Amino acid sequence: MEWQEVRSLYPNQFVKLQVLKSHLQGDQEIIEEVAVIGTVSDEDATRELLQSKGNQLVYHTSHNEIVLKVRGTIGLRGKFRYAD
Repeated sequence: MEWQEVRSLYPNQFVKLQVLKSHLQGDQEIIEEVAVIGTVSDEDATRELLQSKGNQLVYHTSHNEIVLKVRGTIGLRGKFRYAD
């Protein structure tokens, strides 16, 4: 499902997502397709995000697109991504 469709189905709320398709552009990961796992209350959004694993994330549908900053980490293997 594309992000614009998610935004129209779940207006102005947090949703937990599984990233299905994305691409890197410089230091940003542009999310193209997602699967909605479910809605998340405002009170539980931070906790749900911290418990997310792999390609899962929690994002608010007020954003026009999903763009995550990717940065290399010192002392850890792999990359770390976070929402702006």
